[in-house]
Amino acid sequence: MLNKIVAHYKILEKLGSGGMGIVYKARDLKLHRYVALKFLSPHLSADEITRQRFLQEARAISALDHPNICTVHSLDRTEDGHLFICMAYYKGETLKQRLSRGPLPFREAVRLAIQIGRALRCGHEAGIVHRDVKPANVILTDRGEVKLVDFGLAKLADSAIHTRTGIAIGTPGYMAPEQIKGKGVDHRADIWALGVVLYEMLSGRLPFRGSDYAEISHSVLTDPPQPLTGLESSIERRINAILEKALEKDPAQRYQSIEEMLRELESFGLAPGSAGQMGLNGTVEAETQPSIAVLPFTDMSPEHDQEYLCDGLTEELINALTHVRELRVASRTSAFQFKGREIDVREIGRKLNVRTVLEGSIRTAGQKIRVATKLIDVTNGFYLWAEQYERELRDVFAIQDEIARQVVRTLKEKFGLKHGSSIRIHRPNNFKVYSIYLKGRYYWNKRTVEELKKGARYFKQAIELDATYPLTYAGLADAYNTLGIYGAYPPARVIPRAIQAASRALELEEHLPEAHISLGCSRSIYEWDWEKAEQAFQTGLELNDRYAIGHHWYAINFLTPLLRFDEAIREVHRALELDPISLVVNTTVGIQYYFAQDYNRAIKQLQETLELDAHFGVAHFFLGKALLQKRRYDEALNSLKRALKLCGESTNMLATYGSAAALAGRDDIALRVLDKLMKASQEKYVSAYDIATICACMGYEEQALEWLERAVQERAYLLIYSRVDPLLENIRRHPRFQAVVKKLNWGG
Repeated sequence: MLNKIVAHYKILEKLGSGGMGIVYKARDLKLHRYVALKFLSPHLSADEITRQRFLQEARAISALDHPNICTVHSLDRTEDGHLFICMAYYKGETLKQRLSRGPLPFREAVRLAIQIGRALRCGHEAGIVHRDVKPANVILTDRGEVKLVDFGLAKLADSAIHTRTGIAIGTPGYMAPEQIKGKGVDHRADIWALGVVLYEMLSGRLPFRGSDYAEISHSVLTDPPQPLTGLESSIERRINAILEKALEKDPAQRYQSIEEMLRELESFGLAPGSAGQMGLNGTVEAETQPSIAVLPFTDMSPEHDQEYLCDGLTEELINALTHVRELRVASRTSAFQFKGREIDVREIGRKLNVRTVLEGSIRTAGQKIRVATKLIDVTNGFYLWAEQYERELRDVFAIQDEIARQVVRTLKEKFGLKHGSSIRIHRPNNFKVYSIYLKGRYYWNKRTVEELKKGARYFKQAIELDATYPLTYAGLADAYNTLGIYGAYPPARVIPRAIQAASRALELEEHLPEAHISLGCSRSIYEWDWEKAEQAFQTGLELNDRYAIGHHWYAINFLTPLLRFDEAIREVHRALELDPISLVVNTTVGIQYYFAQDYNRAIKQLQETLELDAHFGVAHFFLGKALLQKRRYDEALNSLKRALKLCGESTNMLATYGSAAALAGRDDIALRVLDKLMKASQEKYVSAYDIATICACMGYEEQALEWLERAVQERAYLLIYSRVDPLLENIRRHPRFQAVVKKLNWGG
């Protein structure tokens, strides 16, 4: 099978096999993504009636949508009639592989059980029982997520062969008594199986054992599970009570819903995403996994002109600590939400879900620098470590190193942190270049057009002084990409420069994740080379899975244009995990729902984002777009006007306002906006795509198509959304529109 083409999938490698069939890793040649293909055993397609029943029930399973359930993309069959399922491919290992190395710590086991339970709850709510919950069917992704696979397939297999063989489908050690007896099975069999898996995670062994099927079945039917020992007494009593109830022989005595069992497990305070967890003494304490937020350093210099240095040192420390594998680090955006605000560190710890906070200040005088730092335990406000450094300004690199390494040493002593040696700090040959580079990052992070231009100028100035520092090239690439995305210049003027800068950065440092991500962005938004773009994005995220901007750009600039909405939403949620109070990332969650045409969820998400900051214009903008699709015209126009007031009259926002007016029947407003855009185009860059959308909404089909074709010539950024932009609905079926789509190299 290896290297064969099946339908539009190229088979790459075998991942595993079992009674249900064989699983291969493959590449989807149409959507340019990796997938897992499960070729089902021949007995599941023995005749046409069986095949049709299987396909009908499998379609219901594929509709399950939950972050802990493996996504089923499609069901298909080979030319000779064999059924196969196309599923999402996840990097990681199975729980079975993890357990081969021994039992799990209590906290990890309970967290995994909660995620499995939530997946089961989703299935049960849809009336689907898994029937084969076991460690081999639980994938632990590299991102720490649980993905439950083969949901409901055991039922399909059972319906295919049970009537002919009388054999119950399942795995003996995990099957409930009623399942072994061949009686009717409902959701309570999954509760039993989850109890078995939890017991195995905690103890490293099954509660019911034997040398063959008959012995295991006898043990399941007759033996009580041995209570777990070795835990703190209050924890031990509670977890054994949960296991005892889940493993009741009589289904009527078990938990009657997975929700009941979940409530018991979640009472430990260990649910993924919870702000705290249950301590061994029964009290709630902060997350015990080593975690830290580096707050923006304060400028204490007499002239208060070192803000860029304070922000830069903070960002460099965040980046350095991010490379320590077992340390969870709050992202720059989330940490910088607290800049200049007097908030108790314990409140900051609660909001960012971190155990420690690093605070600091910088004071410069001439060529001298003083850096004061303190590491604080947010559970009690006590200092874990504090230090003051007084050095020459050129020694700031050594100060960075010492602070980062001392933080890691302290966390190792306090929390048992390992792997502290992986800290990496890229730096130039002299402080002057570094200072200019930091100014570039400072202005790039402001994210307005004028400040992006200023940031690009500083990056170029740093390159002129030292052409060997890779981060300046990566910063320049980011600045050019963002200027192109914002429509500040024609794409042809800036995106090729972004590609050149990112490529040069990688020549100097091939393992620089920021440069790979920037290159992936350019490849997708300008070159429309989707295969190379994905390679760049995936390489960047493999190098640094904690790079929130990487997940964000991968979702919005690559996965969404390729209509891979489920993956896009997962990537944005990963960015949100890393950057929980980022307004941009929170807004992007709503944008994903918008492009996936889930307008109600988009509206809800964007309204929640505006509760964080009512003055965030981009959230108002997309809220207006979502309200427009629900035909809530007055609300939509008000939201769009609010966005224009907050953000200034960007041509895209203005065009969208005109498009909304046209759809609301206000052609007078739409015509005024169109006239304004046409006049503006005589003086500055106005994307042809923006003109196309307003023409399409006004019913000017020929003009809309003409402007869309011009957008192809200028490689307008927003063209990558042409397949999902509802403002182009009026022209989407026209052959000229289809010709435009073909030029973006999306394939079938």
